[in-house]
Amino acid sequence: MKHYFLCFAFALSATLMGCANKEREVASANLNSTANNQSIGMAKFYQLNDGKIKMDLEINMPERADSTVAVHFHEHGDCGNMGENTHGHWNPTNEPHGKWDSDAFHSGDIGNIALDGKGHAKITVSTSRWSIADGDIKDIIGRGIIVHGGTDDYQTQPTGNSGPRIGCGVIAAVK
Repeated sequence: MKHYFLCFAFALSATLMGCANKEREVASANLNSTANNQSIGMAKFYQLNDGKIKMDLEINMPERADSTVAVHFHEHGDCGNMGENTHGHWNPTNEPHGKWDSDAFHSGDIGNIALDGKGHAKITVSTSRWSIADGDIKDIIGRGIIVHGGTDDYQTQPTGNSGPRIGCGVIAAVK
């Protein structure tokens, strides 16, 4: 009997620990080339139990193999006019542009992403700077994600001198 109780306690503990680490997908964005509207990647957003939002971003651009691109969130979720309709960088707290997790950066500063020899890259970012709560200043739903053709110098205000907009997506809630 003690053996069964011990097994039950172990199973219950494992189940509860597994539940504590669950992520729930809450938003996504399909990234397309601004030149030909072909798919170049995907961003998926997850609500974490600690209140943070996690983004898994994957880019596939064989034509940009062995290069680095800059990625930023932009104000509007409208990829028209070669991505220009997204307007400027999303900066809800009115902070200077900079490198993610440095002393000065804004919530849309994702940064430079190195693409491998096949033009592929994956990054993950988790932060309390983003939200999916309607009306919250940190709400990312409806924002644009821009892939720039150059690298972010992390200094030029307010954009980082990141080059042309070569990819775009709109962050939409997952239902």
